[in-house]
Amino acid sequence: MRILKRLFARSTDASSKADTGVDTRRTDRQRRGAEGERLARAHLEAAGLVFVAANVRYRDGEIDLVMRDHGQNARALVFVEVRSRKSGAYGGAAASVTAAKQRRLIAAAEHYFAAHHARAAPACRFDVVSIEGDDVATHRIVWLRDAFAVE
Repeated sequence: MRILKRLFARSTDASSKADTGVDTRRTDRQRRGAEGERLARAHLEAAGLVFVAANVRYRDGEIDLVMRDHGQNARALVFVEVRSRKSGAYGGAAASVTAAKQRRLIAAAEHYFAAHHARAAPACRFDVVSIEGDDVATHRIVWLRDAFAVE
């Protein structure tokens, strides 16, 4: 009986999303994060980067966006952390990428290389895209190329 209740609850969640177009299971913070990642991806693609993957999860961490840059570093793989904040107070979104977060990103990138580039790893870098502002129309995007290095 409990299984049927859970299945029914899932089906009603899915139908409410279909009816309204809004995922009711996500929090405001999750919706804002997804919108920030969408804006960041569009910004990077407009700058010439090519989308590879999004929300790549491993036990040690998650990579928001994986892009390829065909610019100066021929075919460099770019691991992007997207940070969204309502305001620039307290250092803004970019300042929230702590040393611990950087270690998790590096660990996730190592897993990505092991899974996708076993023979020869291409050049790579870690970028941060900071999106500040509460309104989509008035937001500010700051792209920090090579935001931190692997030591």
